[in-house]
Amino acid sequence: MKDKIKNIIITLGFVIILVIILLANILKKDQEISIIERRKLAQFPEITLKKIVNEDTTKKIEEYAIDQFIARDTLRKVKSFFNINILRQQDNNKLFEKNGAIYKMEYPLKEENVSRSIDKIKGIYEKHLQGMNVYYAVIPDKNYYLKEDEHLKIDYNKLKQIISSKLKDIKYIDIWDDLELEDYYKTDLHWKQENLQKVVKKIQTEMKLEDIQELKYTKTNVGEFYGTYYGQLGKKLNPDKMYILTNDIIESCKTYNYEKKEIGTVYDRNNHKDKYDIYLSGATPLIDIENQNANTEKELLLFRDSFGSSIAPLLIQNYKKITLIDLRYMSSTLIDQYIEFKDQDVLFLYSALVLNQYILQ
Repeated sequence: MKDKIKNIIITLGFVIILVIILLANILKKDQEISIIERRKLAQFPEITLKKIVNEDTTKKIEEYAIDQFIARDTLRKVKSFFNINILRQQDNNKLFEKNGAIYKMEYPLKEENVSRSIDKIKGIYEKHLQGMNVYYAVIPDKNYYLKEDEHLKIDYNKLKQIISSKLKDIKYIDIWDDLELEDYYKTDLHWKQENLQKVVKKIQTEMKLEDIQELKYTKTNVGEFYGTYYGQLGKKLNPDKMYILTNDIIESCKTYNYEKKEIGTVYDRNNHKDKYDIYLSGATPLIDIENQNANTEKELLLFRDSFGSSIAPLLIQNYKKITLIDLRYMSSTLIDQYIEFKDQDVLFLYSALVLNQYILQ
């Protein structure tokens, strides 16, 4: 009798927990972006009688349920902690630690994704940019500079081959030799702004920008930085230090965020969940930087991902205005509603990670 009562209590308790979790997920407000993963989260798809039997709709519902599950980030951290610290696995969800730095195995090269990403860029060029000064550069992930070969890497030569075969009419700026492992954060995927002057110089030279100057910057420490990999790995490591580079030109610039319809500054020193959002206030589809003291009328259209947020301020000296377009959050079909294509310089600056994921719209 006691066993029967105990079994009933356990069963009821289990059912109650499931009901609570179900109700919590129903009542929980859906999130648009994951701060830890720096990506858009799946949203509930449109349901019609025709679509409900479609396999693709079922897959989208499954992706939505996974992305929007309550306390998802917390559960990811718990799982990671258990795998790394209890089971002593070398990696968790392809993340691994080496000499106090965190890396992510971006393997294998998804050739179809890369092709589709580049076709998106090619389509924009053919529709809007022919006859203009157009360039592209690819930012390698930091695994490229990791000397040890014990962890799998994507085929970088094949990546370059796919891109160059499709973008024959766009001038390529090779920045791979202008970076090294120390130019990336240890706990994050991004490059350090304070180490980008070689890359900036290469871009300026290749784009034949006039009056290239060796400008002086003030390097300011804005505090400790726990990058996106730190949150995902769940292992206690020393944080990075984050710096910003500024000078009179950058400080005088104003930004306009089209999504928020707000005027702001290049560096948003307000507190952010993600400290990387200090650069141009973080992820946004469309934002302008206006150089109010410019000695030129030149403008730059910068098609970019999150890496572009930190390098754009270092390019503003050469332009009256830089418009940054992030096709992860804005459809390419909408850009001509906001941008008048004339005689601007154009730079497509994308990380190998984004091209390999195909998340451009």
